[in-house]
Amino acid sequence: MEKGKLKRTLPLLPLRGLLVFPHMVLHFDVGRDKSIGALEEAMVGDEKIVLAAQKDARVDFPMPEDIYGTGTVAKIKQLLKMPGDTIRVLVEGLHRAKIKEYIQYEPFFKVKIEEIVEDDVGAGPEEEALMRGVMSLFENYVNLNRKITPDALVSIGNLRQPGRFADAIASYLNLKIEDKQLILETLDIKDRLSFLFEILTREIEILELEKRINNRVKKQLEKSQKEYYLREQIKAIQQELGEQDERVAEANEYRNKIKALNLPQDLEEKMMKEVDRLERTPPASAEMAVIRNYLDWIVALPWNTATEDILDIKSAQEILDEGHYGLEKVKERILEFLAVRKLAGTTKAPILCLAGPPGVGKTSLARSIAKAMGRKFVRVSLGGVRDEAEIRGHRRTYVGALPGRIIQGMKHAGTKNPVFLLDEVDKMSVDFRGDPAAALLEVLDPEQNHSFSDHYIELPFDLSKVLFITTANALYNIPRPLLDRMEVISIPGYTEYEKLQIAKLHLIPRQISEHGLKPENLVILDEAIIKIIRNFTREAGVRNLEREIASICRKVAKSVVEGEKTTVEVDGAMVEKFLGAPRFHYGVIEETDQVGVATGLAWTEMGGDILNIEATVMKGKGKLILTGKLGDVMQESAHAGYTYVRSKAEELGIEEDFHEKYDVHIHVPEGAIPKDGPSAGITMACALISALSGRPVDRTVAMTGEITLRGRVLPVGGIKEKVLAAHRAGIKTILLPEENIKDLEEVPQNVKEELCFIFVRTMDEVIGKAIKPLPEKGIPQVQEHVDDMNNLFTAQ
Repeated sequence: MEKGKLKRTLPLLPLRGLLVFPHMVLHFDVGRDKSIGALEEAMVGDEKIVLAAQKDARVDFPMPEDIYGTGTVAKIKQLLKMPGDTIRVLVEGLHRAKIKEYIQYEPFFKVKIEEIVEDDVGAGPEEEALMRGVMSLFENYVNLNRKITPDALVSIGNLRQPGRFADAIASYLNLKIEDKQLILETLDIKDRLSFLFEILTREIEILELEKRINNRVKKQLEKSQKEYYLREQIKAIQQELGEQDERVAEANEYRNKIKALNLPQDLEEKMMKEVDRLERTPPASAEMAVIRNYLDWIVALPWNTATEDILDIKSAQEILDEGHYGLEKVKERILEFLAVRKLAGTTKAPILCLAGPPGVGKTSLARSIAKAMGRKFVRVSLGGVRDEAEIRGHRRTYVGALPGRIIQGMKHAGTKNPVFLLDEVDKMSVDFRGDPAAALLEVLDPEQNHSFSDHYIELPFDLSKVLFITTANALYNIPRPLLDRMEVISIPGYTEYEKLQIAKLHLIPRQISEHGLKPENLVILDEAIIKIIRNFTREAGVRNLEREIASICRKVAKSVVEGEKTTVEVDGAMVEKFLGAPRFHYGVIEETDQVGVATGLAWTEMGGDILNIEATVMKGKGKLILTGKLGDVMQESAHAGYTYVRSKAEELGIEEDFHEKYDVHIHVPEGAIPKDGPSAGITMACALISALSGRPVDRTVAMTGEITLRGRVLPVGGIKEKVLAAHRAGIKTILLPEENIKDLEEVPQNVKEELCFIFVRTMDEVIGKAIKPLPEKGIPQVQEHVDDMNNLFTAQ
């Protein structure tokens, strides 16, 4: 209850992070000019001042809206000047006050207030019950909060006025300013005691939770200290006796190594459990060797060891150019990665797949990438791997269990960010022991390999910093989910000019050095290198070219040792003396235009190649014979071409009933080699039309494209490889499907300048460009061509 309300005008002092209750005595420091002015004004008068809390303690120059509307009238007991222009003031709260109006703002606040003086009568039954409940909670609070002395219980217990009792307890509680302000603003005694009851209940729950947490932490610390103390005692006893338990010493050595790895807590705990097992296991147990081998593996892995990348783009460009000629697409991709790494700081390493024929430098290129980036290099060959455990490792329950090749490679590298080459990724197989390609899915997925799990290690290992590079000869052997995780960079092969430069810059100097010769002992002229390329090799890479150069080096070395010649200069004429008769004929495939023979272009795992597809007709009953070990798709292309010729027989000048009178035989040479694909469709159709019409095929024209039943020419793949094969063979004109125009962007400019490309949409255009008309008038019947073929067979 309120005794009365008095209105008066007093200076105001805003408090930051502090609140004063009636009958509360405390001191605080004052430093703001406005606050000092308010104190001086109060000392001139009756030493009374209004103390009100700020809503936000961070505000240095509060306005009326930043100050709570209810405060405390206090009497200034003492002022003391402190260093730094601050004043320490001791005040005693008298009673509550509501601020009605601000009547002065400068140089200090002066406000008109309404003082609220509470009645001093004792508590009634309801107030007494609330006071007892609050007192009981406060006693519990004091027992949990060691910052409050027991004397506070005695002084508060003697209070009989409920309002003063509530204010006294609130002054001792460690509450937010907002909660204390609510208590100050609650004028009804019962409501104030009830609110204080709720606050004490909440605070006691928080203190009890803190106590439980502290006790738990204390027990853990005591346990660790006890274990440490006991271990130290054991060490001291062993030192006094002059002996040491080998198992304990070995376990401590492993513990020190594990701690030095600076691993996350969960990983370290799992490793320490294995060390504890080692310490408890009897020396004669077979399990001892298994645990020791496991610990040796996990402490040897590069959990946090990494090399620093060389992010100098110019230096990396020079290293790549020094080791490899051409291959601009691959080099550009690596330089892009380094540039992004330099700008972004960290980025996911790409998963590159270098796809191309043998001998184009895929493996050596990966070594150059590691050198350019300043990283360690690891190579793992996957050719013939057919066991999933080769990738993921064996379970430790098996005898002779080991980690997989990935973890073995990481241990060998010694860093967590090497360049890791997975060679021959297309040569893996599948059997009853699992699919190794499926095990690679996690390794080569940037979204998963940050926690790669090996069956032997059984701990997540981070592979996200590894730059994985895979190599493959053919992409169709790689499962689609695995191929989807890789960025494929095709290396189709080298042009004649590129092979010449590679031989001069890399192959010849290396072979001269490996054969013990000096540069002055052997000089191979450009014309000799070109002759070797054209007449002794026909490949996409340079492996056979290097073998032929090595053969020349061996013969020169023999000559130098025997003292016949100390300097040999090899020109074009001397190549056959060293290497024998030419194995290949460079230039046009056939010397004259022939009937029933068309030149096609094919893609193989060894690169591009040319095919002389032959067709002939014989008396028979309309059978179509296909030979040359053709796959299903290629046989279907032959049947499609045969059907097209039948449907266009009259327009093509062919007997309409040829399918009833003659057998047709289509043969693709090199019958021991499997061939498949739709790209020979127009070539087989041309050979068939030529054989049936007697019109020769232009020997200078090569072609590729898929044929439909209505004579449309559809696009095919492997254009760059096929064009390079035609260029190697000396062909000058190539027929390509019109939709393959975009694929010529990948063909080197110097090759395109030496070739003539004709883009076709239909077989009519192909026939017009590839099949020549007869020199004599009229079109010979099929019978004449059949007679010619029969005469040829009889003569043989």
